[in-house]
Amino acid sequence: MGFDIAIGARVRKSPYYEKTVEAGVSSFSVYNHMLMPTGYGDWAAEYDRLVNGVAMWDVAVERQVSIKGPDAEALTRYLTSRELGALKPEQGKYVPICNHEGILINDPVLLPVADDEFWLSIADSDIKLWAQAVAAERGLNVTVSEPDVSPLAIQRPKAMDVGAQLFGDWVHDLRFFGFKAANIDGIDLLVARSGWSKQGGLELYLLDGDQGGQLWDLVKEAGASFDIGPGCPNSIERIESGLVSYGADTDEETNPFEVGLGKFVNLDREDDFVGKAALTEILANGIKRAFVGFLLEDDFPSAAQHKMPVISNGVDVGFLSSSAYSLRVGSSIGIGLVATEVSADGSPVSIRNGDKNFDATVTSLPFKIK
Repeated sequence: MGFDIAIGARVRKSPYYEKTVEAGVSSFSVYNHMLMPTGYGDWAAEYDRLVNGVAMWDVAVERQVSIKGPDAEALTRYLTSRELGALKPEQGKYVPICNHEGILINDPVLLPVADDEFWLSIADSDIKLWAQAVAAERGLNVTVSEPDVSPLAIQRPKAMDVGAQLFGDWVHDLRFFGFKAANIDGIDLLVARSGWSKQGGLELYLLDGDQGGQLWDLVKEAGASFDIGPGCPNSIERIESGLVSYGADTDEETNPFEVGLGKFVNLDREDDFVGKAALTEILANGIKRAFVGFLLEDDFPSAAQHKMPVISNGVDVGFLSSSAYSLRVGSSIGIGLVATEVSADGSPVSIRNGDKNFDATVTSLPFKIK
């Protein structure tokens, strides 16, 4: 049974909204209080473009939180568990953010856009409010805001060719998470080598939402010879790659160690950061859960619409959060969090969906592609 989403003023539209409608968008989700396209009616073609060709995605829901002012760097460093080292212009970094209990509350990319301004390109939670509150409590001289910035993604494997067609061959020289200011046909933007897929590509950070339709048409025209088409963050490819989706694959107790982000937690930093004491205690007490993959029965429901309990020897040991059928793996697959005792490759478990249990086997991530 299908359902409609009521589209009104309360849920914001992206600068590319009208263009996605013209392109035949068939479904949306709500992410950061905005409509995010989740499909265009042909999942197989969208998946194929991502892994074999090139796709363009409206990911304006990747909102930016701007931290600007004399204390901007101090607040930015205090918010994340990662040791940032020397912050280089035009080089982004992945920076998990935890609360004071060591619970993961976002996993943005940090973009140092000026000496006194840093953007957090955020996942789906209200980090602007969090940063404003922390800044106020610490008495820091900063302004925390959401600028008019809306990313449009061009994702792989022909993404760099489309980018070179648009901007020049210099796009090939961008490091991962590197970015550079550019202008095309009077449109100012930042071009970043990033994107929410393991295939990689570019994200175009549009700096004026009124020019969204114009930028969409320029990308579409530049990619025509490469058979570019619309798409969205692809659940099948994401699950195959073992990419964590904050909020979908986490719960209100998830810490970064459980979801493979421990390398971004630097407890030996001399300075303090939010959650440092709690994360130190969590690590000392041992990590209780692990983020794993599941090989599932072929008749398993193709797309999990809610977290499903994982059972071992009659005991609830975690949850499956996302699932899909993968042609490249040749199986129904899923991902989720389970107790470390059953996290080893080959561990037999079952997944409860309603009143039915499905056999499953735990496997490491990413999945092995045939």
